[in-house]
Amino acid sequence: MFRKISLVFGILMLVAVASVFLFQKQIGLSLFQRGLDARIGTDNLAGLEDGLHVGLCGTGSPLPNPDRAGPCNIVIAGDQMFIVDIGEGGARNLNLMAIPAPDVEGVLLTHFHSDHIDGMGPLMLAYWVQGASTAPLPVHGPTGVEAIVEGFNAAYTTDNSYRTAHHGEKIAPSTGGGVEARPFEMTGSTVVILEKSGLKITAFKVDHDPVAPAVGYRFDYKDRSVCISGDTAKSDNLERVCKGVDLLVHEALASHMVKQMTGALEKRGLENAAIITKDILDYHATPAEAAESAQAAGVKQLVLSHLVPPLPSAYLYPAFLADAPEKFDGEITVGEDRMLFSLPANKTNIEQTQLK
Repeated sequence: MFRKISLVFGILMLVAVASVFLFQKQIGLSLFQRGLDARIGTDNLAGLEDGLHVGLCGTGSPLPNPDRAGPCNIVIAGDQMFIVDIGEGGARNLNLMAIPAPDVEGVLLTHFHSDHIDGMGPLMLAYWVQGASTAPLPVHGPTGVEAIVEGFNAAYTTDNSYRTAHHGEKIAPSTGGGVEARPFEMTGSTVVILEKSGLKITAFKVDHDPVAPAVGYRFDYKDRSVCISGDTAKSDNLERVCKGVDLLVHEALASHMVKQMTGALEKRGLENAAIITKDILDYHATPAEAAESAQAAGVKQLVLSHLVPPLPSAYLYPAFLADAPEKFDGEITVGEDRMLFSLPANKTNIEQTQLK
């Protein structure tokens, strides 16, 4: 009896497997349609509570990591949304997070290193054609941002003309492609660059020599506050300006792990790469230094981003953090792409989710 049941079960399994292959085309189209129905038109901004929200659209670095885009942050305050830095893959993550690119009011650049701007092209294209924008995407940054914007506009002028010719003025208005520079001058250690609808954005100097200018940004909205460090070594000015913020997103380079990388590169005779891994140690903060700054500033939660070296698994996080948890009394989160931190207006809690 058992043999008969096993034989019947085996035949049924063979039939099921054969059916999968015989009807693979139909099954594939059905699955594709289900995916379209689930994703197309999704807007994760629509249900957000009034307050400050910080999304990580890129937590990586120039070192290759398939799970992390280049440095990219989304800051949402009520119905206003800004992107802070736009590294490679940032615009792709914006789409994967179901956050509409046309809702971006502007990009804020912390400095002009290539890994903080090399995702600009896809973002400005999505902003333009997805929303049929009639004006270029504003790009705020310290003096010098004009040259960056001019370069991107020159590179994309021909592509823009193709898209208007192909899709027409209704979809790709000829006045809307590209980006527009909104420079500000850092005459002191801070400058308020925007005050609108209850949101205040302050730029502050950080220490990323020989890169200058280099800034971070503080956002204040309805009794909630966030700082984004940009690239910096441990910064006294950051600690002063970010005093008491709810959330600090701080870059982090684990020097002890990078030194291991240097040793491996030297062992294999890759001297140029080894020199670079040595050089980057002096203008980035370690996780412990970021934690010390968070403690000195009295922030509630620390999020580490722009992570060096690449971390292919969360199993490596304790090694990456080293003694950082001993330096800060609050919660430390190792940032991952598509995380969202929500700070409801006029409250004290911080909620963390993963956008898909």
